[in-house]
Amino acid sequence: MKAMRPLVLVIIVVIAAAIGWIATAVTNRFSMPTPVLPVSALVTMGVIAGLTLIMGIRVLRWRNGKKKNMLNPILAARTLVLAQACAYAGTLLLGWHAGISLDLLRVWSLRSDQGILWNALLMGGGGVVMVIVGLVVERFCRIPPEDLEGGAPGPETRRGEAKGEGEYAYRGD
Repeated sequence: MKAMRPLVLVIIVVIAAAIGWIATAVTNRFSMPTPVLPVSALVTMGVIAGLTLIMGIRVLRWRNGKKKNMLNPILAARTLVLAQACAYAGTLLLGWHAGISLDLLRVWSLRSDQGILWNALLMGGGGVVMVIVGLVVERFCRIPPEDLEGGAPGPETRRGEAKGEGEYAYRGD
C-alpha cells in the first residue's frame, strides 16, 4: 500500500474549499441555510480520530516490541486503511469548511450573528485533527528497515539472508 502524499492532501483541500465557497455563495443567493455541519458532528469526528489513534497505538506497541504475541496482519492492514480514510475525510471536511469560512468572512460586517462562522471554524479544526491523527497513525504502521548485524554492511552480514547456496534464509526473531 502506498503512503499518502501531502501534496495530494493539499490539492484536495483547495478543491474542496472552492466547492464549499461556491456552495455557500449559491445557497446564500437563494436564501437557503449555509451548508455547514452541526457542532454535534465534532463528537463523531472525535470518536473516529480516537478509535484510529487507539488502533494505531496497538500497532506501534507491537512494532516496538512491547507485545509478545503476534499481531494479526489483517488488523494492521485495517488500521492503515482506517488511518488513510481518517486523513482523507479530515482533508475534505477542512477544505469544505475553509471555503465556507472564506465566504462568511467576506460578509463579516454585514451579519449580526457570527455563530455559523464559528461553527465552520470548529469543524475545520476538527478536520485538521483528523488529518494529523491519520498521518501519525499511518507512520505508526510503517515497518522499519531490517537492522544490520554488527560490522560493515555486506552480503554475508545482512540479517535474514541465506549464508550460502541452497540454504534457507533464517530470521532469528
